[in-house]
Amino acid sequence: MYKLYTYGLDENRPDIVAKRAKTKQRTARANVNELCDPDSFVEYGALAVAAQRGRRSEEDLRTRTPADGLITGIGSVNGSQFGPDKARCVILAYDYSVLAGTQGYFNHRKKDRMLRIAHEECLPLILFAEGGGGRPGDVDADGPTGLMVAGLDCTTFAMFGSYSGKAPIVGIVSGRCFAGNAALLGCCDVIIATKNANIGMGGPVMIEGGGIGVFSPEEIGPVDVQTKSGVIDILVEDDAEAVATAKKYLSYFQGKTENWEVPDQKKLRKLIPENRRRVYDMRLVIKTLADVDSFLELKKDFGLEMITGFIRIEGQPFGVIANNCKHQAGAIEAEGADKAARLMQICNAHGLPILSLIDTPGFMVGPDIETRGQVRHVCRMFVNGAHVTVPYLSVVTRRGYGLGAMAMAKGGFTQSPITAWPTGEFGGMGLEGFVKKGYEKQLNAIEDPVEKQALFDELLNQQIQRGKAVNMAAYLEVDSVIDPADTRKWIIRSLESTMAKPKPAAKHSFVDTW
Repeated sequence: MYKLYTYGLDENRPDIVAKRAKTKQRTARANVNELCDPDSFVEYGALAVAAQRGRRSEEDLRTRTPADGLITGIGSVNGSQFGPDKARCVILAYDYSVLAGTQGYFNHRKKDRMLRIAHEECLPLILFAEGGGGRPGDVDADGPTGLMVAGLDCTTFAMFGSYSGKAPIVGIVSGRCFAGNAALLGCCDVIIATKNANIGMGGPVMIEGGGIGVFSPEEIGPVDVQTKSGVIDILVEDDAEAVATAKKYLSYFQGKTENWEVPDQKKLRKLIPENRRRVYDMRLVIKTLADVDSFLELKKDFGLEMITGFIRIEGQPFGVIANNCKHQAGAIEAEGADKAARLMQICNAHGLPILSLIDTPGFMVGPDIETRGQVRHVCRMFVNGAHVTVPYLSVVTRRGYGLGAMAMAKGGFTQSPITAWPTGEFGGMGLEGFVKKGYEKQLNAIEDPVEKQALFDELLNQQIQRGKAVNMAAYLEVDSVIDPADTRKWIIRSLESTMAKPKPAAKHSFVDTW
């Protein structure tokens, strides 16, 4: 019996290990072993083989199709940090060395078994998704005398989709991921991909069969396409970094850490330029505000005007959304709004507080942006924000203008705790535009351009002074104005006060794939 369990072990497959090494990849079992705490992985369905007994010998199937190309089980991840109760995870790992990681009859049954366990116990799920989709060669299942015709009654995809929002779901892809494998990957909360990944809803065979053309796997959904399209959340160098990143991502949902290091908070006082027109690095603000090395960014190359990800403050995990003034001055576009709305969904589904760092002139406007569905996309922030039940804290670092600033603050400045730095400035719209249109008659009545500019500058300065953070606080439109160096203290104290109120009844909320 013991021998039956050894067919799929790496030590008995040196040729497979060597082949993976040539492409700078690890085996599926090596990745699972690296992900899980030592000796914690309990495998399910290891004795399965491909449903091809009608045309292959038992020995051949055990040698060449161990576990039917899918390693499944339950293991502990980050157990030394968070304890065994929070560390248990369901793991599904396609083995590309077995029939190209395709989805066979028995590995679908294995997935369904694990998904039932996940639904019952609400365990985080990690999917290694490398593979080519549905497998046509399982003659025991889909041959002339098989158990099915097309297999469209498969329950895996519905079960996987219905798990969204119940517990964190992490997708990892190294190499090729097409068709059914990509469909499961796309249902994950987060997609971590290596630089050699290709992701597409159809591989070369399906594309050619559909009459679309002949393409190599490397031409379909490479990472430079899928990072810019927003499909990939985190791009990493290789398998080792992918597993390490998955463990870090999961840690935010496993709880608070006891050991943390604080950057010099006085540096926050100098990160916003005195010149209100100059750009600055919001990522540097985030990294300075957060515990050292705790910032994990999502979708860095998509929706460039919005920054989203996770941080820790005093070990407490937060989701973070922030405007990036280096792109379109931080004006919110369709893609950035989608990023922010989805981050809200992930945090709300899994109980993570949200921190919003606001510096925006509002929603992007104009004929061009409307061709991208701007109205619908940006309003996702209002709808999702209004349904957030986890603590939501807002800090205005500089500009808080119009509907865009309101959307960043959960839909309005009175919806949750909000503070501002002394550099904060506010208005119903961009102040320059407000002066140009609000005082258009007075300005147009002046013929001398120098005199006209002087009046414009005077009126603009009046609006700037009126919209300063201290004035907003005096009119109770923000809760306070704080020293940037005290921001961490304000966040933790505000979190403690919001968490003290009774929590609403738990309600399952799925995480949209987009």
